Amino acid sequence: MSISKELLDILACPKCKNNLKLTEKENGLVCEKCKKVYPIQDDIPILLIEEAIDLEKFYNNSDK
Repeated sequence: MSISKELLDILACPKCKNNLKLTEKENGLVCEKCKKVYPIQDDIPILLIEEAIDLEKFYNNSDK
């Protein structure tokens, strides 16, 4: 189960309030402005600033 379009439309980055986009593998939400990814665990987006992963680090680790 992935995040619904309706939920995705109302979610915003907790740091800058920019829109979030779902990653290709649907395992995170990307803020392109902050260059951060908020992970999704058990179909729940973890929108805590301290849990955010740098965009580059997220994609480097997800390839492994």
